[in-house]
Amino acid sequence: MTVLKNIFKDRIFQISLVITIISLFFARPRIADINFHTLYSVTAMLCLIQIYAYLHVLDILAYKLTSLADNTRKLTLLFTLLSVLSGMFLGNDITVLTLIPLYLNIAKKYQLPQIYPATLIGMGANIGAAFTPWGNPHNIFIVSNYNVPADVFFAWSTPYLIVSLVILIATCFFLPKDHIPVNQTENIHVNWRMTILTTAVFIFFFFGVFSIVPIYYPMIAALLLALLINPRIYLKIDYALLLTFTLFFIFISDIQQIPLIVGLIHMTVYSEGSTYLTSIISSQFISNVPSTILVGKFTNFAKALLLGSNIGGFGSVVGSMANMLVLKTFNQHASASKSKFFKHWTILQFCGLAILTIVGWLIIYFNI
Repeated sequence: MTVLKNIFKDRIFQISLVITIISLFFARPRIADINFHTLYSVTAMLCLIQIYAYLHVLDILAYKLTSLADNTRKLTLLFTLLSVLSGMFLGNDITVLTLIPLYLNIAKKYQLPQIYPATLIGMGANIGAAFTPWGNPHNIFIVSNYNVPADVFFAWSTPYLIVSLVILIATCFFLPKDHIPVNQTENIHVNWRMTILTTAVFIFFFFGVFSIVPIYYPMIAALLLALLINPRIYLKIDYALLLTFTLFFIFISDIQQIPLIVGLIHMTVYSEGSTYLTSIISSQFISNVPSTILVGKFTNFAKALLLGSNIGGFGSVVGSMANMLVLKTFNQHASASKSKFFKHWTILQFCGLAILTIVGWLIIYFNI
């Protein structure tokens, strides 16, 4: 029952359901238009992410790093770098839901800054998630839809990671170096045998994403592993996201059969630059996951779409699901002013969007 409630209260799923139902009045979906490779990949990814969350791997890493910090700047920098690393492997959602509450609990205990560090942790999660195919669900779609090889994908994502990481680290130095007591590591039990087994399945999943092995094998392996560890992991999987992908495939299958709409969309993605800007702008209004699926069905400029969809995760609250989770977790765990956080978070988000839009444009223009 809780799973169903979580699905139907998801705003992006609600919107996807409404527009898909409307589209059914104009056409009928074609089974060939549904990208099952993406759906299987996303299923495996969501399952593996929840297994890692259940095993508390990220928690212990956070506490280990925290024990190394003796001032506010170092603590923020360590948490921000961990959010980038975690975003690469566990995705931005789980990273935000884990690291921001952990940081805020420490910040409240020692009366440390809350607004700026929490914002940087959220931005770091988005930057890290953009680097890998599984970091963001829409990256999986791009790899699957365009048959992007692993070396090509990382050649596209690496320049963006390097530049954005340099900018992110530089912003950490605006924080003061106030002394804090060295934090003791929390006693968190980690089942290393299951963690190693999960990592082996994750590597198997990597081969599946790039079609080196059929993707349904890693998906089945991930589902069986969750069953072995604890069947309740199934209750934590983001089924709303999986259903949103399915609904958008159906919706796009329908609108592809309406010549007027197809013509209008093609007018916005006629070049690499227009595809890049269209994906950024549309992400601000409908979020970067559905935006990527929509734009991706009408353009062949995969690199521009990859950069635009990930950069489009910055800016508005709906740009990325992780943005909404940052606000939600801050409101639940922080003692600082919620309105002040929203104001500063919004300013930093749109500053990040503006800077990274220029960075992405230069990467495309100079074919870096």
